[in-house]
Amino acid sequence: MSERLEDIAAAMVADGKGILAADESSGTIKKRFDVIGVESTADSRRDYREMLFRATNAMKNHISGVILYDETIRQKAADGTPLVDLIRATGAIPGIKVDAGAKPLAGFPGDTITEGLDGLRERLAEYYKLGARFAKWRGVIDINEEENVPSSTAIDANCHALARYAALCQEAGIVPIVEPEVLMDGSHDIDTCYEITKVTLLQLYSELYAANVSLEGTILKPNMIIGGKKSGIKNSPEEVAEKTIKLFRETVPVAVPGIAFLSGGQSDEEATANLNAINAIGPHPWKLTFSYGRALQAAPQKAWSGKVENIAAGQAAFAHRAQMNSLAALGKWQQTAEKAA
Repeated sequence: MSERLEDIAAAMVADGKGILAADESSGTIKKRFDVIGVESTADSRRDYREMLFRATNAMKNHISGVILYDETIRQKAADGTPLVDLIRATGAIPGIKVDAGAKPLAGFPGDTITEGLDGLRERLAEYYKLGARFAKWRGVIDINEEENVPSSTAIDANCHALARYAALCQEAGIVPIVEPEVLMDGSHDIDTCYEITKVTLLQLYSELYAANVSLEGTILKPNMIIGGKKSGIKNSPEEVAEKTIKLFRETVPVAVPGIAFLSGGQSDEEATANLNAINAIGPHPWKLTFSYGRALQAAPQKAWSGKVENIAAGQAAFAHRAQMNSLAALGKWQQTAEKAA
């Protein structure tokens, strides 16, 4: 495969394919495993992720890349094969999460800043040797209208950090996924999400330009435009699609090859239905696909539940969700396909 950044980025958003976010921190995956009654150990985490990467048909047909965690990119399968090699064997591209998480932003209660720039150049060089060809950094923008969150300082600081990260990635021959996530946890409505996301994306692209980042060698991983979970309002897929595309046409340069949405707390089927509605009103100047974690993994985790005899069931559950989102990335998903499974 070509090592040119723009070619890697294009492969990451190939038609009908999306990105599996398997980069949960040890703390996050412990919470997921607690739900299914599985102890989180290095071996159980390895076994679970190996199960996904060995779902060969799902990986080959529907997954373009896999975002890994530092532990996972170094792990070997039970038979001694590096997990990175399992991913590569399916034609998918290994990637790596490189941020150190969102921490409170001093002086701005309720806001956060993502850390992890110190030593990033050296870490990226190591990850490149370990096989990573793309990376991910997540900036977190919360909305709390009563407390005037987010502040413009928080948006500016996170976008500046994303741009510095992106420039370091490209220097290392790694495609940066830039992820400015406006959270859907609050009680805000869809129009507030629209306005905050608009300010964030305009600032992000201003910073990326200032940092001399080549947009053709990047992928945007944004939230959809959707009301907060505590708002009590359920936005239809058609409304989510209309607002999301309107905003992106105002803010995202056409030089960006693709947009891979995060699921952000949506249910499995909701994330699929909304992605499908977005693609159904195309064509668009960018490829629009998925970069889902929980929305791809909740079903296989439950089906697997840590038991060897459930590996086939876990892989089947993963294959189904991957296929549904593949159809949605083409604007061809229908709810009847869910029922047929």
